[in-house]
Amino acid sequence: MGDREDFLTWIETDLYRAETALHDGDPEPRRALWSHEEPVSVLGAWRNARGLAEVDALFTALGASFSHCTSYAFELLAYDVVGDMAYTAGLEHVSTSVDGKPRTYTLRATQVYRRENAAWRVAHRHGDTVTQ
Repeated sequence: MGDREDFLTWIETDLYRAETALHDGDPEPRRALWSHEEPVSVLGAWRNARGLAEVDALFTALGASFSHCTSYAFELLAYDVVGDMAYTAGLEHVSTSVDGKPRTYTLRATQVYRRENAAWRVAHRHGDTVTQ
């Protein structure tokens, strides 16, 4: 397989499982896939974070607020891999509970990745709610 195919497989397996776990209240799989090297950042639908400490605190807060994920789907609209950098742009369709209340929503999500020690890691995320 080439770089693009390997990256896409990682997105469809490891990253998908991490996002599903987060929306079910477990931030650890997402945390494991994020870079532990600066710079890292999130421009989030609910909260922004810049730097390792803020990003880690954000993941903890999200894990505490999400539970009972009944559906997570990532609709990949575009992606590319150039050397040790990559990006994805797509729509996240989610049904979960937020602070104990069932919610269904769609986020536009763009992420930037870098390869660190032969493994893909997320370095930046931008997500915002799709409005009709």
